[in-house]
Amino acid sequence: MTNLRGNLAVALPTMNYNKNSIVSQDRRNDYDVTNTVQVSSPASVRGAVQKLFTGTFPGASFDKLWLAFHDFERLFTGRYPGYLGCDTTYHDMQHTLDMTLALARLVAGYEKSVDSGDRLGARRAQMAIITSLFHDSGYIRHEDRDRDFNNGAEFTLQHVSRSADFLRRYLPELGLAKDVGISSMIVHFTGYELDLDNIELDDPRDIICGHLIGTADLIAQMADRCYLEKCRDRLYKEFVLGGVAIENSSPGEYIVRYESGQDLLRKTPTFYQHVMRERLNLKFNRAYRYIEVLFDGKNPYIDAIRSNVTHLVRIIESADWSLLRRDPPYFVGVADAVTDMERLVARQLSSFTGTQIAADNGLLMPV
Repeated sequence: MTNLRGNLAVALPTMNYNKNSIVSQDRRNDYDVTNTVQVSSPASVRGAVQKLFTGTFPGASFDKLWLAFHDFERLFTGRYPGYLGCDTTYHDMQHTLDMTLALARLVAGYEKSVDSGDRLGARRAQMAIITSLFHDSGYIRHEDRDRDFNNGAEFTLQHVSRSADFLRRYLPELGLAKDVGISSMIVHFTGYELDLDNIELDDPRDIICGHLIGTADLIAQMADRCYLEKCRDRLYKEFVLGGVAIENSSPGEYIVRYESGQDLLRKTPTFYQHVMRERLNLKFNRAYRYIEVLFDGKNPYIDAIRSNVTHLVRIIESADWSLLRRDPPYFVGVADAVTDMERLVARQLSSFTGTQIAADNGLLMPV
């Protein structure tokens, strides 16, 4: 067996892990890493972000951000005109709120760390926070344009571009038309549709915003108290519907990337070591370190990620999957979204009946 624990031990010190963890041991499933902010509640996260924003930018108006939180909640709960609400069980309202709180903390830490000429300023920070709020808006189905689709997870491979399209339409409604060009580009730092090295912006501070947003998206997900259960039970299902778990590469041939939710978890340490670390440390220039400014040199997100990955390695090595027993609540905006997704996934997987995996090339071939 591959020495996952040994590889992990090599990986983590590059992220400046602080052994004096401040992650709460009594953390609730829908609270942030410090167990102080309920990240399933738009009002709670808005209050925490407002405190960070006004503390960092004294005198700056929070009005547009307040409206953005209001519209975010309407969009995800199915009350925004023309949209059906969130029906993806992994990329749900809690994830976006958790990520936006992390982004606001990164912004506050960054502003406290750099010279005055390098600071983002209130207007650019506002744009970054609004972008984070709608970075997964591409998963939300439009009631007319997307009538041929059954679930937002079907947009997995295009959801970031769809989010950029939403921001192009939405920002002018807030009076922020000037931010459209930057926002619709930096949202791509949360995905894989564009080569990040090819994103060119005139002001380096806009690239910094992209780094902060991309970092927040990754660390909030992997620091979630129920990250492992959510990957197994929810993200896998989204990958099935999105054509990621099993790709129809050509008629009669299917590339199998993840055979099950457990298989997805088995491959997560490799993702962590080779993809996440590269993005956090190289692509995003170790922006996660700005969190430490707010927590006396400690990083509760990295602490929580280490705990999750270490626990996962223990489970993989022992093959005791019963250790994954947390049952996180759902925060979706469409009635019956959970049961509908179960039904859609079962139907999608049943369509592969009569196929078998070719052991040498990982392809599903007709029997």
